[in-house]
Amino acid sequence: MAAPNFADRDGLIWFDGELVPWREAKVHVLTHTLHYGLGVFEGVRAYNTPNGPCIFRLDAHTNRLFNSAHILGMTIPWTREDINEAQKLVIRENGLDECYLRPMCFYGSEAMGLRAEGLSTHCIIAAWPWPSYMDPEAKERGIKVRTSSYTRHHVNITMCKAKANGNYINSMLALREALDCGAEEALLLDNEGYVAEGSGENIFLLRGKQLHTPELTSCLDGITRGAIFAFAEEIGLPIVERRITRDEVYIADEAFFTGTAAEVLPIRELDGRKIGGGRPGPVTRKFQDMYFDQVRGKRNVHQDWLTPVR
Repeated sequence: MAAPNFADRDGLIWFDGELVPWREAKVHVLTHTLHYGLGVFEGVRAYNTPNGPCIFRLDAHTNRLFNSAHILGMTIPWTREDINEAQKLVIRENGLDECYLRPMCFYGSEAMGLRAEGLSTHCIIAAWPWPSYMDPEAKERGIKVRTSSYTRHHVNITMCKAKANGNYINSMLALREALDCGAEEALLLDNEGYVAEGSGENIFLLRGKQLHTPELTSCLDGITRGAIFAFAEEIGLPIVERRITRDEVYIADEAFFTGTAAEVLPIRELDGRKIGGGRPGPVTRKFQDMYFDQVRGKRNVHQDWLTPVR
């Protein structure tokens, strides 16, 4: 079966304040962001709940979109409320119960060159069904990870706290290398050799009765990462933010990735070394259960994390 073509689908995309047919949501080949990579985006999920489709942590995602634009000096000509309402609108108008959302802001085609002067800022929001970022069985068995030969961006090489389009060239190279080596995901180290994150995920490891995760230096401040912090506090599990070496991951009791696309994804192996028993451990399973119960509206806490679409 041929892979789906994202340009050839039925549906509607919010484009600069209007809903346009999916196949007509196009830009010129001289669009500035296409050439230079300066744009910002988010990955957001909506889940089906007893109250219908709800967007998980919508405000947090939209705030990060605006923060990313501010860091890069880009002015978004819509309000946070506009972007929130548009995300709800595309879900309703496309008749989706569960979906992945992609808001993106980018520069237009008024000029070329690095000065980036006189450019308009455009925004699109698309939504489509995307039940699993990886093989659906990966959440059950855990994944194989390889330490990348590519270094995560240094904090003074680019703006690491901005979820910027161009930053992800680094992630794509790392992930391709890992896939070519038979792994399912990459682990990137920072410029000093300490664990940073996956190609698009934050990482946690369990040692004894503590959860450890890298400091937010060159790491993106993940929305799902923040949810894990809240869950850990609920169950009385301390989290330590610190520098972590990759050999510490080898001897962890458990390890897992978190991210909007990946959700809570167990790591069973790094660089050919089994982690713990070589399968998802009980704490990872606990966080998976808490996460999926939360996003599907089965918990009574953090109800403000779910924004009803209808």
